[in-house]
Order: sequence, then structure tokens, then C-alpha cells
Amino acid sequence: MFTVDSISIRYEQKNAISNFSFAVKQGEVVSIIGPNGSGKSTLLKAVARHIPYHEGSVEFEGVNLKSMNAKQVARNMCMLSQKNQAPSDMTVIDLVSYGRYPHKKWFEKLNNEDMEIVHWALERTHITAYKDRTVASLSGGESQRAWIAMALAQRPKVLLLDEPTTYLDISHQHEVLELVRELNRDMGMTVVMVLHDLNQASSYSDSIVVVQAGEKVMSGTPNQVMTPDMIRQVYRMDAEIDYLSTEKKPRIHLLSTAR
Repeated sequence: MFTVDSISIRYEQKNAISNFSFAVKQGEVVSIIGPNGSGKSTLLKAVARHIPYHEGSVEFEGVNLKSMNAKQVARNMCMLSQKNQAPSDMTVIDLVSYGRYPHKKWFEKLNNEDMEIVHWALERTHITAYKDRTVASLSGGESQRAWIAMALAQRPKVLLLDEPTTYLDISHQHEVLELVRELNRDMGMTVVMVLHDLNQASSYSDSIVVVQAGEKVMSGTPNQVMTPDMIRQVYRMDAEIDYLSTEKKPRIHLLSTAR
């Protein structure tokens, strides 16, 4: 699907990401994890071409991302940030409609086909009932679903989510991640997301990439990555691991700060 090959990102002559490589297969859910300040969000922004990288390359379906124009990138991938903001008077349906503009010419209006896609995106994210409400009036979980609906209306092949559960309570975190799982399962959508919660990453991911101080520590399946040794090395915590009976994926129990 796409490959990140040896990219490096610098801020003020200091490397934020160093010689970083990983690959994402079509239809995968990939989570990027690591401590605060390790470079997770920076890496995702570079993949989305929101910030430049100074070395290496990102190839999407065999094409170098730097050779694509902004509309071509937007037709293939959509990134949602940690906290998205809309004008206070913007309705949900207006927000979702913005997802169609990468497919339109300058000043071209939305047509019936576009609006069918908008309504389809509202239905897929279960927010049709909220379409005439303002985005500002929604709860945190509802708002995240509205932004994901906007991304769906864009019809990308890859959805990039930067900490989609941040600022949400436990029930809304579950709601958003279950929606991500549904989109992946039912539509085959490829998803790459930055997560802080190790158990969420383990439960909802096919593959996990571990970042520490701008470098890749390891990558692999949750069973390969979620080990006491990795958690001790990266998070400086001792942990015990057991397995969810239904999915056979690791469940992490943090014990104490490692010494």
C-alpha cells in the first residue's frame, strides 16, 4: 500500500525523526506507539505530507508522494489531527461536505452524486440524525464521528488518525475505536493511527510500530511487540502480559516504574 523508507525530519538542525522505515499493507490497521515527545505525531504528519522530511521517501502504491499534487494526495489519504475545530456555526452536513472538495475543480459546486456520498458517510458513521446540528454542539465522541464522516466523504484509501481518543472519556474512546474497526472490516479501509493506550493499540491493531526518541524500536504484530521487555525499554515500566480470551491479543498490566 505505502512504504516509508529511511525518512529523517529536522527541526532547527535537530533530528526529530531519524532514518525511519516501515510499510503498511492494504486493509491493515497500524498503530504507532511510544512515549510523549517520541515523534509519533511528527511521523504521521510527514506521511500525510503536512510537514516536509529531509531525507528518505514515502511511496504510495509505487508512486513517490512528493511527485503528487495536494489534490492527488487528498484523494488517496486523509489525516485527522488530535483536536479538530470547525466554525461555531458550521453544521455537521456542511462539515462532511468539505470532504468532497478534493474531487472538485476550483469553484465547482457539489452535485447530486457528491451529496449521495455525503449522506452515505453520515450513515456509515451513524450521525445522520445530527446532520443539521452545529459541530460545536456535539459531544466529544459525536464530534470525532463527524470528522471521520468528513474523511469518508473524501473517499481516501488510507485514513490517518493522530490520537483519535485523546480528550474523550472511556465510553467515547470505545465508540470511536469500534467505528474505526467497523470501517476497516466492512470497507477494507487502511488505517494508521497514533495511540497512547497500549491495550487499545493491542486490541485494535494488526500491526504496531514502536517509536522512541525519533527512532524505530521495533514493529510487528501485537503478540510480537507487546512484551515486558519492550515496555521496560521504551516506557521504563514493569508489566505483566496476559491474553484476551476472544482475540488472543496481549493485555498489558502495568505494575511499577522499572528500576
